[in-house]
Amino acid sequence: MKYFVALTLLISVGLSYGQNEKPLTIDSCYLWARENYPMIKERGIILQTKQFTLENAWRGYIPQLNVNAQATYQSETANYGSLFATLPPQFAGEIHFPTYSKDNANIDGQVKQVIFDANATKFKKENAVAQADVQQQNLEVSLYSLRDRVNQVYFGVLLIDQELKQNDLQQADIQNGIDKTQALVNNGTAYKSNVDELKAQLLQTQQSKVDLVSTRRAYIMVLGLLINQTLDDSTVLIAPQSPSLIPDIRRPELQWYELQKKSYDVQSRQLETGLLPQINATFDGEYGRPTLNPISNDFGAYWIAGIHVNWSLSTLYTLKNNKRLIALSQNDLDVQKETFLFNTKVTMTQQNEEIKKYGDLVSNDQQIVDLRESVKNASSAQLQNGVITSHDYLTQVDAEAQARVSLILHQVQLLQAEYNFQNTSGN
Repeated sequence: MKYFVALTLLISVGLSYGQNEKPLTIDSCYLWARENYPMIKERGIILQTKQFTLENAWRGYIPQLNVNAQATYQSETANYGSLFATLPPQFAGEIHFPTYSKDNANIDGQVKQVIFDANATKFKKENAVAQADVQQQNLEVSLYSLRDRVNQVYFGVLLIDQELKQNDLQQADIQNGIDKTQALVNNGTAYKSNVDELKAQLLQTQQSKVDLVSTRRAYIMVLGLLINQTLDDSTVLIAPQSPSLIPDIRRPELQWYELQKKSYDVQSRQLETGLLPQINATFDGEYGRPTLNPISNDFGAYWIAGIHVNWSLSTLYTLKNNKRLIALSQNDLDVQKETFLFNTKVTMTQQNEEIKKYGDLVSNDQQIVDLRESVKNASSAQLQNGVITSHDYLTQVDAEAQARVSLILHQVQLLQAEYNFQNTSGN
């Protein structure tokens, strides 16, 4: 657990580069990246679409009003003159038949009220809810992938911060060697070239720091764009603690598969509504000419009320195959889910092996650092006493620096591997 102790110490000292009042945590970056991602706007669109679709479905129960107007002119009307010739003479003066106009006009208003729609409206609402849930969960799947992008940038900054701290320590060691060697030069027991060699190494180390600072600035800019926050060189990132590694898979994709399957169930049950009749009550009111009175040529108002039953049996021909198509879609969905779980388990197995590898490397690195530090400290005393040259001292300083860089690299890689495992498992 030495790497954990080292990371805990890292948290306590707070990465001394910068004085931000509110240091960043990886959880806050997850949250801001999610809120800032343009796709998050789809959530409001999905909710509004769901609301409007449900309202439209519910309005199927509201009485429907249709208004039509018509004006016509016909070339010929009914002629009852031939009928007079067949009547007895005594009735000829008693019966009068109207002369119908060739121009006709009427305005018609119809009100239709659903009495029974075979649950068609109910399934429209259920399907609207199911589709909205699927779209919402699909959005969650897309947003979840942001965590991997945040991890790459966040842990990249953490690694550079630790390299910068190690660079400062290395500069301090070299400066210590310069001071001791300069004292020997002043006493005439060492050459000035030894001091120059140390100074040259100090300049190279300072150049490395410039490169690290530039790289860190680039990472910080990318992180700032991801989370929509203003970040600069003084931004402090807090190293997270090692997470609990849970092997169970709880990815948002699994919920998407379940919701999609539920949507197919709704569609399957919706097919059966076509087997039942639809019953509507209707009321038609009209004004115009001709009316329902066959012996009147005057304008007038009239109405018709009734019950309409519509029962189409054509659904029987395709119901079985349509249900089979939906069942095939569900089977395909099960295969996709099984494939996803298989690939996720493979990835988690690989990541778990990486965690074990980096854990072993960190343990060995710590022992190497302890040994290299002991050798460097001994070399510092030998340099002060003139036993070794500045070149020999620099060799030990570089060896310790490389050992510490390796330790830092593996510590951050271990922590990142653990968070990658956590994100892969969905925990």
